[in-house]
Amino acid sequence: MMRNYPGSEIRNVAVTGHARSGKTTLIASLLQAAGKTTTLGRVQDGSAVTAYDEEEVARATTMQNAVAFAEWQGVKVNLIDTPGFHMFSHEARAAMQVTECALIVVQAQAGVEAVTERVWRWAEEFNLPRVVVLNQMDTAYNGGMEAVTTLIEELHARWGRSCVPVQLPIFDAEEFCGVVDLVTMQAFLYSTREASGRGTIAEIPAEILQQARAAHEALVEQVVEGNDALLEEFFEVGTIPEQHLITALHEAIREDRIFPVLFASGIGAVGADQLLDFLKVYAPTAVERVACAGSVANGGSMAEGMDAVADHEHSADSGNGVSGHGGRAEQPGVRAGVVMRAIRDEEPLALFVYKTLHDPFAGRISFFKVISGVARNDQTVENYLRRGQERLSHLSVMQGRKAVEVSELHAGDLGAVARLRETLTGDTLGQRGAEMRVEQVSIPEPSMTYAIEPKTRADEDKLAPALHKLMEEDRMLRFFRDAETQEFVVAGAGQQHMEAVVARLKRRYHTEVTLKAPKVPYRETIRARAEAQGRHKKQSGGHGQFADCRIRLEPLARGAGFQFASEIFGGAIPRQYVPAVEKGIVETALRGHLAGFPVVDFRATVYDGSYHEVDSNELSFKIAARLAFRQAMELARPCLLEPIMHVEIEAPDDYAGALMGDLNTRRGHVLGITPRGRSAVIEAEVPMAEMLQYGATLTSLTQGRGSFHMELKGYEVVPSAVAERILASAKRPVASETE
Repeated sequence: MMRNYPGSEIRNVAVTGHARSGKTTLIASLLQAAGKTTTLGRVQDGSAVTAYDEEEVARATTMQNAVAFAEWQGVKVNLIDTPGFHMFSHEARAAMQVTECALIVVQAQAGVEAVTERVWRWAEEFNLPRVVVLNQMDTAYNGGMEAVTTLIEELHARWGRSCVPVQLPIFDAEEFCGVVDLVTMQAFLYSTREASGRGTIAEIPAEILQQARAAHEALVEQVVEGNDALLEEFFEVGTIPEQHLITALHEAIREDRIFPVLFASGIGAVGADQLLDFLKVYAPTAVERVACAGSVANGGSMAEGMDAVADHEHSADSGNGVSGHGGRAEQPGVRAGVVMRAIRDEEPLALFVYKTLHDPFAGRISFFKVISGVARNDQTVENYLRRGQERLSHLSVMQGRKAVEVSELHAGDLGAVARLRETLTGDTLGQRGAEMRVEQVSIPEPSMTYAIEPKTRADEDKLAPALHKLMEEDRMLRFFRDAETQEFVVAGAGQQHMEAVVARLKRRYHTEVTLKAPKVPYRETIRARAEAQGRHKKQSGGHGQFADCRIRLEPLARGAGFQFASEIFGGAIPRQYVPAVEKGIVETALRGHLAGFPVVDFRATVYDGSYHEVDSNELSFKIAARLAFRQAMELARPCLLEPIMHVEIEAPDDYAGALMGDLNTRRGHVLGITPRGRSAVIEAEVPMAEMLQYGATLTSLTQGRGSFHMELKGYEVVPSAVAERILASAKRPVASETE
C-alpha cells in the first residue's frame, strides 16, 4: 500500500492539447522517469499506462480521460490524460474542473492547432495556470534554434508575451538531446537510445551560451515585473538570487502572470525528469486553489457560487481569506444557498465524482476528487443528490486501469472507489449534515444522431442495459425513443464516436446493432382557408349513429401550433359534443394528410352542424369531424414543413470559404462570420435533413480541426422539388371512419 500525501505535496495536472501532439506518450515518459514503469509505454501496442481502452488502442486515439500518478522526490503528481480529437475534447474541460494546472502540449512541427486554442480558452475560464510544453522536439531538429524562435513567436502571437521560455532545447549533430534550465542555468543531456527520461548535468553548449544568458535575463525581467520588492532588488543588484527567482516564478505562474514554456520529446523521453522537477517546484499545490463553490439543499447556483468566489478574492486583496488565484481560502462561508469550502483536511468531508468507468471485473468504478476533509477506507458517506448511503470500500488511486489501494486520501487528492450502489458522474458525497453539491461542467450537445436497431431478439434484450452502462461513463452519449418517429435513437459527438460505441457494444456486451440515418420529423400545414362538411350516418338496428358538423380551417403563424374554436349558436350541435369534434380533428391531424406527419399551425373552427336526439353521441361527432377535416385539407393547399437548425461552426479561418460553399449546397443560409483568434465562427440556418451526417463532412473539410453545434430554430416550408421526393417515398395515411 502506497504512502499518504497531504494536499501540500500533491500536484493535479490536466494534460491537454490537440490530437497527435503526443500527450499519452509524454505521460508514459514521465511515469518511466519516476520509476512507475520499467519501459517506455507506447500507444500503438497498448502498453502506455493511460491507453488501456481497447477501442482507443485500436484507433490510436484517446477518447476519454484517463488518470495516472507519479511519485517524484516527495511529491505526488496526478496526471489526467485528455483527448485531443475535437469531438472528444469536452473531456479536457471536465478534467480542468478537478485540477490546479493545465499542461498545454503543442506538437513542435504543427504548432498551435484548433483544439490547442480551445483548451487554452477553457483554462482561462477556470483561471487555471498553464504550462506550455513544446513536445516531439525531434521534429524540429532540422530547423534548429531558428525553428524554436518561430515557435515562440507563434505562442506570443496567439497568447501574448506572457508565454516565457524557462528552458532552451539542445541539439547535437543528430538530434534533440537535452534542455537548458534557464533558472539554474544548468544543461541536462539525455540518451535517446536508452530513453530512460533521466538526464545528466552538463555544461551549457558554447554555441547557445549567449542565447541562454539572454533568455535568462528576459525570464528574470518578466518575473520581477509583477513584484515591487524584487523589482527594486533587480535595479539595485542587476539580478536576483536563484531562490528568490524560484519563489517569484512559482507565484507568477499561480497568478497567471507567466505561462512557462518547456521543451520535451515523449518518444525519446528527453526532458521528462526536468518536467517532473518543474511541476514539483512551480505548479500550484492542491491546497493552493481558491475555495470550492457548491450549492446547498435550500437553493443557490453555480453562478452565485462564482460571485462568492469573487467576493473571497476581493477580500483577499484587502488582506483577508483567499490570496488571489490559487490562494488558500482561510475563511469558508455560506451565502444565499451557496457554500464555500476550503481545500483543507480540517473541513467536513466532501468528494466530487468527476468520472465513471465500467470494468468487467471490478464493476462500476467512481473517480473522485477530495474537495475537503480526509477520505478513509471503509468510511460511510452520504450521496447528497440521491440521499443514499455509500461505503468507501477498497479506497484506491488509479494507475491507468490498475487500482492501487490506499488507507486514506487527503483534501485535494484524486482517488477512486469501486461498486458504489447509486453514485454517478456529477454526484457529491460527504459527511451527513455538511451538505455541498458541486456542479459538473457543462458539455456540448451531441452533434450526430442515428436510429439504432438490434440485429436479433437476443440483442434487443441486452441493448438498453448495455447502452445505459456506456452512458454512465460517457456523458456525451444519449439513448432515447423518439416520441414522434417511434425510433430508438442514439446520439453522440460524431462518426468516430458512434463507431466506437457500436464496437464497445459488441466487444464488451456481446450486442450487435445496426445504425441508420434517423427519420426527419417533418410537419404538415395549410396555406389557405377552407371549409368542409363532415356527415356520419349509420343505421344497424336499434340505436344508430348520426352526426353532422361544418368546420373551417385557417393557417396560423409558424410555431403557433393548433387552436380550436366554436361558433355554434342556437344549439345546432349540443355543447357536450363540441369537445368530441375537437378530439376528432386533433387525432386526425396527428396522423397527417400528405405523408403521415402531424399537421400544425392552423386554427379549426366548428361553426354549424346538426344532430339527432337519439342517434347522436360523442363517437359519431368524432367520426364526422375526421371526415370534415380530411375534406377541408384537400382544399387548404397543404404543404410540408421541415426543421431548420441554427448552426455554429468553428474552424481555422483558412477553411471558411470551403465551409460556406458546402453550406450553400445544403440549402443553408449563412448569417455571418465572426473572427475568434485565428479561427472563424460561421453562423447559418440549415435544414436538419442536410445536417444528419455533417460531422464526417466537417472533419474531412477541415482535417479534423473544425467543430460545430446546432439547435432547432423552427420550421419552414419545404421547397416543392424537395417535397416531391419526400412525398414519393412516404406512405399516405389511410382514410378510415373507424380508425
